Amino acid sequence: MRNGITPIDSQQLDVLLSIQESHFVDVKSAQITPAKLSQSISGFANSGGGEIYVGIAEGPTEDRNARKVDGFTNVEAANPIFQVLNEVAPLGGLYEFEFLQAEDLNLILKLTIFKHSGIVYSTDQRCYIRKNAQNLRIEGERIEQLKYDKGLQSFEDSIVNDITVDEIANSATIISFLLDIVPNTEPENWLIKQRLIIKDRPSVASILLFSDNPQAILSKRSAVKILRYKTDDEAERDYLAFDPITVEGPVYNLIYDAVKRVKIEVEKIQKLTPKGLVDIEYPENALHEILTNAVLHRDYNITTDIQIRIFDNRLEIESPGKLPGHITVDNIIENQFARNPKLVRLINKFKNPPNKDVGEGLNTAFEAMEKLRLKQPEIFERDNSVLVLLRHESLDSPEQIVMEYLKNNDEITNQIARRLTGIKSENQMKDVFVNLRNEGWLERNDRPGKKYTWRKTVRNDEIQE
Repeated sequence: MRNGITPIDSQQLDVLLSIQESHFVDVKSAQITPAKLSQSISGFANSGGGEIYVGIAEGPTEDRNARKVDGFTNVEAANPIFQVLNEVAPLGGLYEFEFLQAEDLNLILKLTIFKHSGIVYSTDQRCYIRKNAQNLRIEGERIEQLKYDKGLQSFEDSIVNDITVDEIANSATIISFLLDIVPNTEPENWLIKQRLIIKDRPSVASILLFSDNPQAILSKRSAVKILRYKTDDEAERDYLAFDPITVEGPVYNLIYDAVKRVKIEVEKIQKLTPKGLVDIEYPENALHEILTNAVLHRDYNITTDIQIRIFDNRLEIESPGKLPGHITVDNIIENQFARNPKLVRLINKFKNPPNKDVGEGLNTAFEAMEKLRLKQPEIFERDNSVLVLLRHESLDSPEQIVMEYLKNNDEITNQIARRLTGIKSENQMKDVFVNLRNEGWLERNDRPGKKYTWRKTVRNDEIQE
């Protein structure tokens, strides 16, 4: 880097000029007005973040090969861009920047825009989100939903008008709960002090925590649905093993009952291992922590229940709502943000709370999977939900799994190896066999009229033993 400028070679420049605009990347000419650029800044900041390359001009057609460098003559020429950045996010923390230069061409400004914890507006006070390769303007209810997505406001504080305070204050759930609270107090007084009663009406949080049957009041947004698919493939109705199971109750019971029911269904599954068919050994605490996270941090404004989908080779837990605040898939393990802070705080007051170690849930899940030599959870953010995927697959390499199987078996087929390793492609599995053959561990076993198999070779070190 020289004078704050990073030199790039012609090959790197070609990559930049041909870059595909997407949900996470945008290219703009240096001639763009700051106000127009602020729409892209708003769109990225209100979504998952992304990169803007300012100084690349589109050609007369949409052909990316027709692009050219149309950048800044010097660093100071980009000052209007930074003025816009400081205007839309005066508190900072929104972006990082870098100037790039190929040979003697003008400068390209690379802006990395981070997902922002607040709502970021363009310079004309309009709100945008990034969708594929577009900046979409949103208004009204969609901005309100964006506030829920970002955790700026929580649906748990919404008032429910069609039930009375007495229905919550006289529930069996709160009476049982308050027996363990010191000092003893009357239910309605306690609910008011905890700000669970607002304007003489119960809030969503009070119903989720203390109604004996929240699902009758908050239907299609407060239950857990369990679906079992007898397949390794996608969720299709034809593969359903039984009608979906709906788990209901106040959130404390909901978490423990759902974990118990999922554990029963998962333990019915057998998987092929090098030692033969065995029952799936599954870390209950991993499932417990991930489901607790899903129930406590979901967006209750979205009228969809949490779904747990059990497949032959994996478990999927899908929670309504995007990741809140500054949380991303990349930083979710190290960072914390409570979308529903009352729910998180008050459920921790129950005996044996499901969130004993607040903030450690996903860490615990990752550690539990690793102890059983299972692949770590995978986390995906979708358009309107977060999906956590747990695979019933070993951390061992495919080569290790194949050789372990051949300790107890004379030969192995491609089909059996794919079931053992979770590899779907026949050709990809064949590559594993070929690698082992090239290393001298396996040889082909040709069988007349049948598909060939693979077997162990007799190696010199084995003969010497």
